[in-house]
Amino acid sequence: MTGTPIEASEEALAAVKYNADGLVPAIVQDAATKAVLMMAWMSAETLALTLVEGRTVFWSRSRQEVWRKGETSGERQWLREAYYDCDGDTLLFVVDQEGGGACHTGRYSCFFRSFDGSAAADGG
Repeated sequence: MTGTPIEASEEALAAVKYNADGLVPAIVQDAATKAVLMMAWMSAETLALTLVEGRTVFWSRSRQEVWRKGETSGERQWLREAYYDCDGDTLLFVVDQEGGGACHTGRYSCFFRSFDGSAAADGG
């Protein structure tokens, strides 16, 4: 698989609003199933890398370093579409998910737990 690099306008990049730590939340959605896979943080640097490389690149808050999703696990996310919301404070990436899933637990989605205790759509 390969990703789709996206050429963003200066206006679009300037519209992104980062928090006090210089980060913005990024939601990742599966292009095929439309399921929400995960949320991670991006810096201006990792947003630019994601758009240029055509794969998701995040900022790891725990390791304080650039994190290319799937670099060690093989669970890469190949970019298809990229959006920013009406306030510019949340990003959305539509991807082709490579491998078994997006979650570090080995599950397809990080959103496998419900407040009422019912199983998630992907079987949890």
